[in-house]
Amino acid sequence: MSKTTANALIKRGLSKKLAEKVAEKYTLTALEKLSDAKIKKEFGKDAEKILKALGRKVEEKKESKVKEEKKATKKKKEKKPAKPVEKKAKEKKVSKVKEGTTKERIMKILESKKEYLPVAVIDEMAEKIEKNGLTDKLEKIVEKAIEEYNRHLMDPYEACGMVAAQSIGEPGTQMTMRTFHYAGVAEINVTLGLPRLIEIVDARKDPSTPMMTVYLEGAYKINRDKAKEVANKIEITRLINIAEVETDISNMKVVVKPNLKSMERKDIKMDDLMEALKKLSKVEIKKAEDGIEIYPQEGNENYRELRRISEEVKNIKIKGIEGIKRAIIRKEGDEYVIYTEGSNFEKVLELEGVDKTRTTTNDIHAIYEVLGIEAARNAIINEAYSTLQEQGLNVDIRHIMLVADLMTATGVIRPIGRQGVSGEKGSVIARAAFEITVDHLLGAARRGEVDELRGVAENVIVGQPIKLGTGSVELAIDVKKLSKIKKVKK
Repeated sequence: MSKTTANALIKRGLSKKLAEKVAEKYTLTALEKLSDAKIKKEFGKDAEKILKALGRKVEEKKESKVKEEKKATKKKKEKKPAKPVEKKAKEKKVSKVKEGTTKERIMKILESKKEYLPVAVIDEMAEKIEKNGLTDKLEKIVEKAIEEYNRHLMDPYEACGMVAAQSIGEPGTQMTMRTFHYAGVAEINVTLGLPRLIEIVDARKDPSTPMMTVYLEGAYKINRDKAKEVANKIEITRLINIAEVETDISNMKVVVKPNLKSMERKDIKMDDLMEALKKLSKVEIKKAEDGIEIYPQEGNENYRELRRISEEVKNIKIKGIEGIKRAIIRKEGDEYVIYTEGSNFEKVLELEGVDKTRTTTNDIHAIYEVLGIEAARNAIINEAYSTLQEQGLNVDIRHIMLVADLMTATGVIRPIGRQGVSGEKGSVIARAAFEITVDHLLGAARRGEVDELRGVAENVIVGQPIKLGTGSVELAIDVKKLSKIKKVKK
């Protein structure tokens, strides 16, 4: 069974049981190749759910369609057409409105000039032209867009991967290797510079300094007290943060003395403390005047047990989300934003008052698990670009986008290393040139692999021209014929 296929189908809305049943027989690509009829035959009742997950329209039953058509024809016969001339006029008006939309006008200009622009660019242009009232200058704007688009196109046979590697690698040598304080928040440390770039490219599961930027919505982003409520729910509070824990050996008990000011600041009540302490095993809890007393169970009264209880009591969680050590509120413009040390993306998004559309984390794997591979791709681009920008290094974002595409093309985040992209290259020599040379060569020899020498690295090693750029074209000149042409011209 393919776990990747099962996970992909679960994210598309199938139940775990059904997803695993499908994954046992087919991969996602194989499933997409199947016809609707075959899926219906194979999976019966569950076929409709599977077709929906694949983004196909579920066909209605033919009988109901026939009945509907019959009803419609009957109604048409019953009703006589009123003023057909007026109807035609109305239809003409509607078509004129449709033809006159900015998007359609852009499409017509492109057709007349025999040029091409991507759909996303056309949509964005149409939206901005309508917003800024620039419909009278439409043709000029389209011409400028075509010129810019054609200027940014890649030349045929250009080694785009090599250019991207150079444009990121060269500035990377000028990056610092330190951990900095987060801008404006002295309490939070963040890994920046080269270590952060390596972390992103290596697709590490646990970033060295995980952090989140939590944006708020509604009243929470305007009111500081409301923002503080959310921060208290996010920041993990252990018993040791709000109370003193003492071990009374003579009476064989652990005494918890709550700090009322700290409890008030963190919005914690005595009932919350008692509820948290109930999680302890093999103990008896009693309320006292100055706090809470905890005794070991009868027959277990020894020093070792008392120490165990003391340590467990100190680390018991009262409030907050696991993984988030600290939450700091900052005012940015007209709203309050929470910065956290530590990350738990899934749990934070569940809280009331958190703006789910803007809240981010620097943990790319967490974004992938919660929001999917497209969001992870965008996170890789944003994190790498902002890391380079923060160091004052300007790299064309399209090079970073190419790296992000390569890392996420298979639907899973792959590192650029021997465990990922470089280790999966088709060329034996290119793999061997990267790392663990002997292992790669031995493995390839055992399997009888053939290297077709199509890439850059393998051709450089072998010492022959690379079939890219100028090396992609072969020209031969007959010198004798050339000299005859020169004589004729003279």
